[in-house]
Amino acid sequence: MDIDSNTITVIGASWCPDCRRAKTFLAEQRVAYDWVDLEQHPDATEIVERYNGGSRAIPTIIFPDGSHLTEPGNDELAEKLGLSRSAECSLYDVIMIGGGPTGLTAAIYAARENQSVLIIEKSAPGGQAGVTERLDNYPGFPDGVAGYELADRMRRQAERYGVEILQAVAVTAIEADGEGVSVTTATNETYRALAVLVATGTVYRRTDAEGEADLIGQGIHFCATCDGPFYRGAKELVVIGGGNSGLEEGLFLTQFADHVTVVEFNQTLAGSKLLQEKVAEHPKMTIVVNTKVAGFHAGEDGKLEHVELEDRASGQRRDHDATGVFVFIGLDPNTEFLHGVLQLDERGFILSDEQFRTNLAGVFVAGDVRHGSTKQLASAVGEGAAAAIQIRYHLDKLATAEHVSA
Repeated sequence: MDIDSNTITVIGASWCPDCRRAKTFLAEQRVAYDWVDLEQHPDATEIVERYNGGSRAIPTIIFPDGSHLTEPGNDELAEKLGLSRSAECSLYDVIMIGGGPTGLTAAIYAARENQSVLIIEKSAPGGQAGVTERLDNYPGFPDGVAGYELADRMRRQAERYGVEILQAVAVTAIEADGEGVSVTTATNETYRALAVLVATGTVYRRTDAEGEADLIGQGIHFCATCDGPFYRGAKELVVIGGGNSGLEEGLFLTQFADHVTVVEFNQTLAGSKLLQEKVAEHPKMTIVVNTKVAGFHAGEDGKLEHVELEDRASGQRRDHDATGVFVFIGLDPNTEFLHGVLQLDERGFILSDEQFRTNLAGVFVAGDVRHGSTKQLASAVGEGAAAAIQIRYHLDKLATAEHVSA
């Protein structure tokens, strides 16, 4: 087979965990690539062997310049892609942990106040908005806007004001440091700031079923409000998850599709009785319980064609045709590195007061990771702006106290 010399090509196999990790990393950085599965294209084995001196090591990643990487870690991939992973300074006025819409907005506001700002983002600037196929409910874009385009606009605006952005860099710890806060990264570097905003957002729980990772944005979605309108006139949509969110979003999707099927893993739905009654009585909805998703399968166009469902009682599997699937099985906050440092609620979301202040002096929180947030793009942007204003008040108080003590 021939390799396209104009793009990155990843050769591997669906069962290979390193292949899945490399694909996820490239997708998070919004780097286009061609995927070649050796099980579907066994003739590509010869290419792998040629690049690796006879070895069949995967993933083998071939770049347009003819170079390649074999079984690379994320750090090696980041270096090859030229991602900025070390900051220019060690001390900043403000560090934003998270470069999604909340962190980018707060950074723009802070930089306009002549504050030195560093954003540390473990994936790519834009967060979940950046990997959303299209946004139709964000003000100012009457015809909608692609998620990557909105994310790129925000990033460029932040950089225009001098905001420094590190990507593909995870934060591993924060701690009080005198009147400031120290932030340690996975690259073993420590940066210090007078104030820190935690805007790490959340991650949608996934089914981890076969084919899911490859079809996100190509038929698999996590936001009905964002992506439901693209399925106007669809014959069949599937909602995975029978909690309040799944039932509410399923009802919402009936205004676009001819029929919506709700698939619940457990024997009973977890949503409120009122929602269950609404769904049960709706002529365009069907409920399927005690069923798990075994796989997602694409058609010839590369988009979702059907979902493979398994009856948990009998083990019997069947194909369920659907052009779109919406997964609502929960959200997990990105707060693993904050346990024992910041006060969290029972689900791991960060607690704060009305001024977005956490229990650790100088550390603020905003956006989806904050307890009580609405998990919507417009409100995430609004919280970023509001938190930036509170951070400015905090920096002013520090400056005043320093002046008085002097």
